[in-house]
Amino acid sequence: MTIINREGGKGSLSYFLIHHQLLIIYLCTIFTLCTLYAVQPIQPLFEKEFDLSRFEAVIFTTVIMLPLGFAPIFYGYILETFSSKLFLRNAVLMLGILELCFSWSSTYSVLLAIRALQGILIPAVLTSLMSYIGFITPKEKVQQSIGYYIGATILGGFLGRLLSGILSDLFGWRLFFVFLGVSLIVMFGALSFLSEELKVDFVKPKRSQILDIVKNKTFFNIYAMMFFIFFVFQALLNFLPFQLKNLSSTMGYGKVGMMYAGYIIGFIISIRVLWMIRLFGNETKTIIIGIFTYLVGLQVFHVNNYMVMFGGMFVFCAGFFIIHSVASGLISKLALENRAISNGLYLSFYYAGGTVGTFAPGVFYQYLGWDAFLILLSLIVVSTFYFGLKLQRILCP
Repeated sequence: MTIINREGGKGSLSYFLIHHQLLIIYLCTIFTLCTLYAVQPIQPLFEKEFDLSRFEAVIFTTVIMLPLGFAPIFYGYILETFSSKLFLRNAVLMLGILELCFSWSSTYSVLLAIRALQGILIPAVLTSLMSYIGFITPKEKVQQSIGYYIGATILGGFLGRLLSGILSDLFGWRLFFVFLGVSLIVMFGALSFLSEELKVDFVKPKRSQILDIVKNKTFFNIYAMMFFIFFVFQALLNFLPFQLKNLSSTMGYGKVGMMYAGYIIGFIISIRVLWMIRLFGNETKTIIIGIFTYLVGLQVFHVNNYMVMFGGMFVFCAGFFIIHSVASGLISKLALENRAISNGLYLSFYYAGGTVGTFAPGVFYQYLGWDAFLILLSLIVVSTFYFGLKLQRILCP
Protein backbone atom coordinates (compact mmCIF):
# COMPACT_ATOMS: atom_id res chain seq x y z
CA MET A 1 0.00 0.00 0.00
CA THR A 2 1.31 3.45 -0.88
CA ILE A 3 0.00 6.86 0.08
CA ILE A 4 -0.13 9.68 -2.43
CA ASN A 5 0.13 13.03 -0.67
CA ARG A 6 -0.74 16.36 -2.20
CA GLU A 7 2.02 18.98 -2.47
CA GLY A 8 2.70 20.69 0.83
CA GLY A 9 0.04 18.64 2.63
CA LYS A 10 1.98 18.02 5.80
CA GLY A 11 3.63 21.38 6.00
CA SER A 12 0.28 23.19 5.95
CA LEU A 13 -0.97 21.51 9.13
CA SER A 14 -0.27 23.26 12.42
CA TYR A 15 1.25 21.39 15.36
CA PHE A 16 -2.04 21.57 17.24
CA LEU A 17 -4.12 20.36 14.30
CA ILE A 18 -1.85 17.35 13.71
CA HIS A 19 -2.12 16.25 17.33
CA HIS A 20 -5.87 16.87 17.37
CA GLN A 21 -6.33 14.64 14.35
CA LEU A 22 -3.97 11.96 15.69
CA LEU A 23 -5.97 11.82 18.93
CA ILE A 24 -9.15 11.19 16.91
CA ILE A 25 -7.38 8.45 14.93
CA TYR A 26 -6.06 6.74 18.07
CA LEU A 27 -9.47 6.83 19.77
CA CYS A 28 -11.11 5.40 16.67
CA THR A 29 -8.46 2.66 16.61
CA ILE A 30 -9.19 1.77 20.25
CA PHE A 31 -12.95 1.53 19.67
CA THR A 32 -12.44 -0.53 16.50
CA LEU A 33 -10.24 -3.04 18.34
CA CYS A 34 -12.78 -3.14 21.17
CA THR A 35 -15.33 -4.21 18.56
CA LEU A 36 -13.04 -6.98 17.34
CA TYR A 37 -12.37 -8.58 20.74
CA ALA A 38 -15.19 -7.56 23.11
CA VAL A 39 -17.09 -10.84 22.70
CA GLN A 40 -14.10 -13.10 23.47
CA PRO A 41 -14.19 -13.21 27.31
CA ILE A 42 -17.98 -13.51 27.48
CA GLN A 43 -18.42 -16.33 24.95
CA PRO A 44 -19.38 -18.73 27.79
CA LEU A 45 -22.19 -16.29 28.63
CA PHE A 46 -23.52 -16.52 25.05
CA GLU A 47 -23.17 -20.30 25.20
CA LYS A 48 -25.45 -20.36 28.25
CA GLU A 49 -27.92 -17.59 27.33
CA PHE A 50 -28.59 -18.79 23.77
CA ASP A 51 -28.18 -22.51 24.53
CA LEU A 52 -25.29 -22.86 22.09
CA SER A 53 -22.74 -25.57 21.57
CA ARG A 54 -19.13 -24.74 22.41
CA PHE A 55 -18.34 -24.53 18.69
CA GLU A 56 -21.22 -22.10 18.04
CA ALA A 57 -20.03 -19.87 20.89
CA VAL A 58 -16.39 -19.59 19.77
CA ILE A 59 -17.43 -18.83 16.18
CA PHE A 60 -18.32 -15.29 17.35
CA THR A 61 -14.59 -14.54 17.26
CA THR A 62 -13.88 -16.64 14.16
CA VAL A 63 -16.32 -14.88 11.82
CA ILE A 64 -15.05 -11.39 12.65
CA MET A 65 -11.39 -12.42 12.17
CA LEU A 66 -11.88 -14.37 8.94
CA PRO A 67 -11.86 -11.35 6.56
CA LEU A 68 -8.61 -10.12 8.12
CA GLY A 69 -6.81 -13.01 6.43
CA PHE A 70 -7.94 -11.95 2.95
CA ALA A 71 -8.21 -8.18 3.21
CA PRO A 72 -4.50 -7.23 2.88
CA ILE A 73 -4.29 -8.96 -0.50
CA PHE A 74 -7.71 -8.35 -2.08
CA TYR A 75 -8.84 -4.97 -0.80
CA GLY A 76 -6.95 -3.23 -3.57
CA TYR A 77 -9.50 -4.51 -6.07
CA ILE A 78 -12.45 -3.50 -3.89
CA LEU A 79 -11.60 -0.05 -2.54
CA GLU A 80 -9.74 1.67 -5.38
CA THR A 81 -12.75 3.75 -6.45
CA PHE A 82 -13.71 5.10 -3.01
CA SER A 83 -12.85 8.44 -1.43
CA SER A 84 -10.69 7.48 1.56
CA LYS A 85 -12.24 9.95 4.01
CA LEU A 86 -15.81 9.24 2.93
CA PHE A 87 -15.25 5.50 3.05
CA LEU A 88 -13.56 5.64 6.47
CA ARG A 89 -16.33 7.71 8.04
CA ASN A 90 -19.13 5.59 6.58
CA ALA A 91 -17.39 2.35 7.58
CA VAL A 92 -17.06 3.58 11.17
CA LEU A 93 -20.71 4.68 11.15
CA MET A 94 -21.77 1.24 9.90
CA LEU A 95 -19.65 -0.41 12.60
CA GLY A 96 -21.46 1.67 15.21
CA ILE A 97 -24.93 0.91 13.84
CA LEU A 98 -24.11 -2.80 13.62
CA GLU A 99 -22.90 -2.73 17.22
CA LEU A 100 -26.23 -1.24 18.33
CA CYS A 101 -28.05 -3.90 16.30
CA PHE A 102 -25.90 -6.54 18.01
CA SER A 103 -26.90 -5.24 21.44
CA TRP A 104 -30.62 -5.46 20.55
CA SER A 105 -30.59 -8.84 18.78
CA SER A 106 -31.61 -12.09 20.42
CA THR A 107 -31.18 -14.54 17.54
CA TYR A 108 -27.90 -16.41 17.17
CA SER A 109 -27.90 -16.32 13.37
CA VAL A 110 -28.47 -12.54 13.38
CA LEU A 111 -25.73 -11.97 15.96
CA LEU A 112 -23.33 -14.06 13.90
CA ALA A 113 -24.21 -12.24 10.67
CA ILE A 114 -23.57 -8.88 12.35
CA ARG A 115 -20.13 -10.04 13.50
CA ALA A 116 -19.32 -11.22 9.97
CA LEU A 117 -20.30 -7.84 8.48
CA GLN A 118 -18.17 -6.05 11.05
CA GLY A 119 -15.26 -8.31 10.12
CA ILE A 120 -15.49 -7.10 6.54
CA LEU A 121 -15.39 -3.44 7.62
CA ILE A 122 -12.67 -3.57 10.29
CA PRO A 123 -9.63 -4.25 8.00
CA ALA A 124 -10.49 -1.30 5.77
CA VAL A 125 -11.01 0.98 8.79
CA LEU A 126 -7.65 0.04 10.33
CA THR A 127 -5.83 0.34 6.99
CA SER A 128 -7.32 3.79 6.38
CA LEU A 129 -6.50 5.00 9.90
CA MET A 130 -2.90 3.87 9.56
CA SER A 131 -2.65 5.56 6.18
CA TYR A 132 -3.85 8.86 7.62
CA ILE A 133 -1.15 8.69 10.29
CA GLY A 134 1.53 8.44 7.61
CA PHE A 135 -0.09 11.27 5.65
CA ILE A 136 -0.61 13.93 8.32
CA THR A 137 2.48 13.29 10.48
CA PRO A 138 5.81 15.00 9.68
CA LYS A 139 8.31 12.50 8.27
CA GLU A 140 10.58 12.58 11.31
CA LYS A 141 7.64 11.73 13.60
CA VAL A 142 6.01 8.95 11.56
CA GLN A 143 7.77 6.07 13.34
CA GLN A 144 6.78 7.46 16.74
CA SER A 145 3.18 7.99 15.62
CA ILE A 146 2.96 4.44 14.25
CA GLY A 147 4.30 3.22 17.61
CA TYR A 148 1.42 4.99 19.34
CA TYR A 149 -0.98 3.45 16.82
CA ILE A 150 0.32 -0.02 17.74
CA GLY A 151 -0.15 0.92 21.38
CA ALA A 152 -3.74 1.95 20.62
CA THR A 153 -4.47 -1.42 19.00
CA ILE A 154 -3.08 -3.25 22.04
CA LEU A 155 -4.97 -1.01 24.48
CA GLY A 156 -8.18 -1.44 22.48
CA GLY A 157 -7.83 -5.22 22.47
CA PHE A 158 -7.40 -5.27 26.25
CA LEU A 159 -10.08 -2.70 27.11
CA GLY A 160 -12.63 -4.38 24.86
CA ARG A 161 -12.16 -7.66 26.71
CA LEU A 162 -11.96 -6.12 30.19
CA LEU A 163 -14.90 -3.71 29.96
CA SER A 164 -17.23 -6.18 28.27
CA GLY A 165 -16.55 -8.56 31.14
CA ILE A 166 -17.01 -6.00 33.91
CA LEU A 167 -20.16 -4.45 32.47
CA SER A 168 -21.63 -7.89 31.74
CA ASP A 169 -21.30 -8.67 35.46
CA LEU A 170 -22.87 -5.39 36.54
CA PHE A 171 -25.55 -4.68 33.93
CA GLY A 172 -25.75 -7.63 31.54
CA TRP A 173 -23.84 -8.08 28.29
CA ARG A 174 -25.86 -5.70 26.12
CA LEU A 175 -24.88 -2.38 27.75
CA PHE A 176 -21.24 -2.45 26.69
CA PHE A 177 -22.21 -3.01 23.06
CA VAL A 178 -24.61 -0.05 23.26
CA PHE A 179 -21.76 2.07 24.65
CA LEU A 180 -19.44 0.84 21.89
CA GLY A 181 -22.02 1.54 19.19
CA VAL A 182 -22.64 5.09 20.44
CA SER A 183 -18.88 5.71 20.73
CA LEU A 184 -18.29 4.64 17.12
CA ILE A 185 -21.12 6.90 15.91
CA VAL A 186 -19.50 9.78 17.83
CA MET A 187 -16.22 8.91 16.08
CA PHE A 188 -18.06 9.14 12.74
CA GLY A 189 -18.67 12.79 13.58
CA ALA A 190 -15.17 13.35 14.94
CA LEU A 191 -13.56 11.97 11.77
CA SER A 192 -15.02 14.91 9.84
CA PHE A 193 -12.17 16.93 11.41
CA LEU A 194 -9.68 15.00 9.28
CA SER A 195 -9.30 17.95 6.96
CA GLU A 196 -6.97 16.30 4.50
CA GLU A 197 -8.13 13.98 1.74
CA LEU A 198 -5.63 11.33 0.74
CA LYS A 199 -5.51 8.82 -2.03
CA VAL A 200 -4.65 5.34 -0.82
CA ASP A 201 -3.29 3.22 -3.63
CA PHE A 202 -4.12 -0.26 -2.34
CA VAL A 203 -1.93 -3.10 -3.52
CA LYS A 204 -3.34 -5.10 -6.41
CA PRO A 205 -0.92 -8.03 -6.63
CA LYS A 206 -0.59 -10.37 -9.55
CA ARG A 207 -0.69 -14.10 -8.98
CA SER A 208 2.88 -14.43 -10.24
CA GLN A 209 4.11 -11.86 -7.70
CA ILE A 210 2.44 -13.72 -4.84
CA LEU A 211 3.91 -17.06 -5.94
CA ASP A 212 7.41 -15.58 -6.33
CA ILE A 213 7.34 -14.22 -2.78
CA VAL A 214 5.92 -17.40 -1.23
CA LYS A 215 8.55 -19.49 -3.05
CA ASN A 216 11.27 -17.43 -1.38
CA LYS A 217 12.53 -19.70 1.43
CA THR A 218 13.13 -16.84 3.86
CA PHE A 219 9.68 -15.34 3.42
CA PHE A 220 7.95 -18.73 3.44
CA ASN A 221 9.57 -19.67 6.75
CA ILE A 222 8.46 -16.39 8.34
CA TYR A 223 4.92 -16.75 6.97
CA ALA A 224 4.57 -20.39 8.09
CA MET A 225 6.01 -19.60 11.52
CA MET A 226 3.58 -16.72 12.08
CA PHE A 227 0.62 -18.80 10.89
CA PHE A 228 1.25 -21.30 13.68
CA ILE A 229 2.30 -18.71 16.28
CA PHE A 230 -0.95 -16.74 15.92
CA PHE A 231 -2.90 -20.00 15.67
CA VAL A 232 -1.72 -20.88 19.19
CA PHE A 233 -2.22 -17.34 20.50
CA GLN A 234 -5.84 -17.11 19.42
CA ALA A 235 -6.54 -20.70 20.46
CA LEU A 236 -5.49 -20.04 24.04
CA LEU A 237 -7.19 -16.65 24.30
CA ASN A 238 -10.42 -17.93 22.76
CA PHE A 239 -10.84 -21.04 24.92
CA LEU A 240 -9.39 -19.67 28.16
CA PRO A 241 -12.71 -18.10 29.30
CA PHE A 242 -14.38 -21.52 29.18
CA GLN A 243 -11.63 -23.07 31.29
CA LEU A 244 -11.81 -20.24 33.83
CA LYS A 245 -15.56 -20.79 34.16
CA ASN A 246 -14.87 -24.51 34.60
CA LEU A 247 -12.52 -23.69 37.47
CA SER A 248 -15.20 -21.64 39.17
CA SER A 249 -18.73 -21.38 37.81
CA THR A 250 -19.23 -18.28 39.99
CA MET A 251 -16.22 -16.42 38.54
CA GLY A 252 -17.33 -13.06 37.20
CA TYR A 253 -16.72 -12.08 33.60
CA GLY A 254 -14.85 -8.99 34.80
CA LYS A 255 -12.28 -11.32 36.35
CA VAL A 256 -12.16 -13.28 33.10
CA GLY A 257 -11.55 -10.04 31.18
CA MET A 258 -8.79 -9.02 33.61
CA MET A 259 -6.94 -12.23 32.70
CA TYR A 260 -6.00 -10.55 29.41
CA ALA A 261 -3.99 -7.84 31.20
CA GLY A 262 -0.78 -9.51 30.05
CA TYR A 263 -1.73 -8.38 26.56
CA ILE A 264 -0.61 -4.81 27.29
CA ILE A 265 3.02 -5.91 27.65
CA GLY A 266 2.98 -5.89 23.86
CA PHE A 267 3.21 -2.10 23.82
CA ILE A 268 6.42 -2.10 25.87
CA ILE A 269 7.95 -4.77 23.65
CA SER A 270 6.95 -3.02 20.42
CA ILE A 271 8.85 0.13 21.40
CA ARG A 272 11.87 -1.79 22.77
CA VAL A 273 12.22 -4.34 19.98
CA LEU A 274 15.39 -2.79 18.50
CA TRP A 275 17.02 -2.86 21.92
CA MET A 276 16.21 -6.58 22.25
CA ILE A 277 17.62 -7.36 18.80
CA ARG A 278 20.89 -5.63 19.77
CA LEU A 279 20.90 -7.46 23.13
CA PHE A 280 20.49 -10.94 21.60
CA GLY A 281 22.67 -10.33 18.56
CA ASN A 282 20.29 -10.46 15.58
CA GLU A 283 16.65 -10.88 14.55
CA THR A 284 16.64 -14.66 14.24
CA LYS A 285 18.19 -15.24 17.68
CA THR A 286 15.61 -12.86 19.15
CA ILE A 287 12.79 -14.79 17.44
CA ILE A 288 14.11 -18.11 18.81
CA ILE A 289 14.29 -16.65 22.33
CA GLY A 290 10.76 -15.32 21.83
CA ILE A 291 9.53 -18.81 20.85
CA PHE A 292 11.15 -20.29 23.96
CA THR A 293 9.51 -17.63 26.16
CA TYR A 294 6.20 -18.30 24.43
CA LEU A 295 6.47 -22.03 25.12
CA VAL A 296 7.35 -21.49 28.79
CA GLY A 297 4.41 -19.14 29.27
CA LEU A 298 2.06 -21.68 27.73
CA GLN A 299 3.09 -24.36 30.26
CA VAL A 300 2.01 -22.15 33.16
CA PHE A 301 -1.63 -22.65 32.13
CA HIS A 302 -1.43 -26.30 33.21
CA VAL A 303 -1.68 -24.95 36.77
CA ASN A 304 -5.40 -24.51 37.42
CA ASN A 305 -5.07 -21.43 39.60
CA TYR A 306 -6.28 -18.00 38.56
CA MET A 307 -3.32 -15.98 39.88
CA VAL A 308 -0.76 -18.40 38.45
CA MET A 309 -2.50 -18.21 35.06
CA PHE A 310 -2.65 -14.42 35.36
CA GLY A 311 1.14 -14.28 35.75
CA GLY A 312 1.61 -16.82 33.00
CA MET A 313 -0.31 -14.58 30.60
CA PHE A 314 2.40 -11.91 30.87
CA VAL A 315 5.10 -14.44 29.96
CA PHE A 316 3.02 -15.93 27.15
CA CYS A 317 2.18 -12.51 25.66
CA ALA A 318 5.77 -11.31 26.02
CA GLY A 319 6.95 -14.25 23.93
CA PHE A 320 4.25 -13.67 21.34
CA PHE A 321 4.94 -9.96 20.89
CA ILE A 322 8.71 -10.51 20.70
CA ILE A 323 8.18 -12.94 17.80
CA HIS A 324 5.56 -10.78 16.07
CA SER A 325 7.43 -7.46 16.43
CA VAL A 326 10.71 -8.88 15.14
CA ALA A 327 9.18 -10.97 12.32
CA SER A 328 7.05 -8.13 10.95
CA GLY A 329 10.05 -5.79 10.96
CA LEU A 330 12.22 -8.45 9.34
CA ILE A 331 9.78 -8.78 6.43
CA SER A 332 9.98 -5.03 5.78
CA LYS A 333 13.75 -5.12 6.04
CA LEU A 334 14.21 -8.01 3.60
CA ALA A 335 11.56 -7.04 1.04
CA LEU A 336 13.62 -4.86 -1.29
CA GLU A 337 10.98 -5.29 -4.02
CA ASN A 338 7.22 -5.65 -3.69
CA ARG A 339 7.38 -4.63 -0.03
CA ALA A 340 3.67 -3.89 0.20
CA ILE A 341 2.76 -7.32 -1.20
CA SER A 342 5.26 -9.02 1.13
CA ASN A 343 3.75 -7.25 4.14
CA GLY A 344 0.23 -8.03 2.93
CA LEU A 345 1.07 -11.73 2.65
CA TYR A 346 2.54 -11.63 6.16
CA LEU A 347 -0.75 -10.30 7.51
CA SER A 348 -2.74 -12.82 5.48
CA PHE A 349 -0.81 -15.81 6.87
CA TYR A 350 -0.88 -14.27 10.34
CA TYR A 351 -4.64 -13.72 10.48
CA ALA A 352 -5.42 -16.96 8.64
CA GLY A 353 -3.59 -18.84 11.40
CA GLY A 354 -5.41 -16.88 14.08
CA THR A 355 -8.78 -17.52 12.46
CA VAL A 356 -8.26 -21.29 12.32
CA GLY A 357 -6.92 -21.22 15.88
CA THR A 358 -10.13 -19.70 17.23
CA PHE A 359 -12.07 -22.92 16.59
CA ALA A 360 -10.03 -25.90 15.30
CA PRO A 361 -8.23 -26.88 18.56
CA GLY A 362 -11.58 -26.86 20.32
CA VAL A 363 -12.04 -30.51 19.38
CA PHE A 364 -9.15 -31.42 21.70
CA TYR A 365 -10.51 -29.25 24.49
CA GLN A 366 -14.05 -30.58 24.12
CA TYR A 367 -13.21 -34.28 24.07
CA LEU A 368 -9.77 -34.63 25.71
CA GLY A 369 -9.70 -31.78 28.20
CA TRP A 370 -7.63 -28.70 28.99
CA ASP A 371 -4.26 -30.41 29.49
CA ALA A 372 -4.50 -32.25 26.15
CA PHE A 373 -5.46 -28.95 24.53
CA LEU A 374 -2.32 -27.30 25.97
CA ILE A 375 -0.13 -30.23 24.91
CA LEU A 376 -1.40 -29.84 21.33
CA LEU A 377 -0.62 -26.11 21.38
CA SER A 378 2.81 -26.80 22.89
CA LEU A 379 3.67 -29.27 20.12
CA ILE A 380 2.69 -26.66 17.54
CA VAL A 381 4.93 -24.06 19.23
CA VAL A 382 7.81 -26.58 19.34
CA SER A 383 7.38 -27.09 15.58
CA THR A 384 7.94 -23.37 15.01
CA PHE A 385 11.51 -23.77 16.30
CA TYR A 386 12.12 -25.51 12.97
CA PHE A 387 11.23 -22.34 11.06
CA GLY A 388 13.22 -20.15 13.45
CA LEU A 389 16.33 -22.32 13.12
CA LYS A 390 15.97 -22.44 9.32
CA LEU A 391 15.85 -18.64 9.28
CA GLN A 392 19.00 -18.58 11.40
CA ARG A 393 20.80 -20.81 8.90
CA ILE A 394 19.58 -18.82 5.88
CA LEU A 395 20.25 -15.33 7.23
CA CYS A 396 23.24 -16.02 9.47
CA PRO A 397 25.14 -18.94 7.81
